[in-house]
Amino acid sequence: MTTILGISGSLRRGSFNTALLRAAQAATAGSDFDVQLATLHGIPLYDGDLEHAQGMPAAVATLKEQIATADGVLLVTPEYNNGIPGVFKNAVDWVSRPASDIGRVFGDRPFAVIGASPGGFGTVLAQNAWLPVLRTLGVRHWAGGRLMVSRVGQLVGADGEIRDPAVLAQLQGFLAGFADFARQAAR
Repeated sequence: MTTILGISGSLRRGSFNTALLRAAQAATAGSDFDVQLATLHGIPLYDGDLEHAQGMPAAVATLKEQIATADGVLLVTPEYNNGIPGVFKNAVDWVSRPASDIGRVFGDRPFAVIGASPGGFGTVLAQNAWLPVLRTLGVRHWAGGRLMVSRVGQLVGADGEIRDPAVLAQLQGFLAGFADFARQAAR
């Protein structure tokens, strides 16, 4: 079975992007791939002095190994002030330490980016901002589709879940394409 690690770039309990990630996990039921969820909770701000004095924080080490063992990684990014949320970029900066380990964790690993926003443009700017970061880390970026959920606040029910059939169908198609890409990359 192909394993996709999904990471939400938000810490907020009622996060729209975490809801999108949960919908992605639910959309894989009965398929030949699954989406596992990872969290950014517990990751401190990157500090080289902290790294030198105490080593890798446990939450960072866990996320790093989750990425390194996944067949593909799905970044589910909010867009804050037209860019990547600091907490999300911070986590990737930590996971890329030490630099000598970048190849093992990121090198040629399939990555895709999706996101949801209450605004009308989805997360187009945040997704675009991820591209140079992913290129620098040497990942294999899947550009076979884009998923930017706009006005997501109107699509989330009282239970905090995305129920819109059109969005769920688009998500399912995106995931199937990305899973195929990840399988081909593993060959």
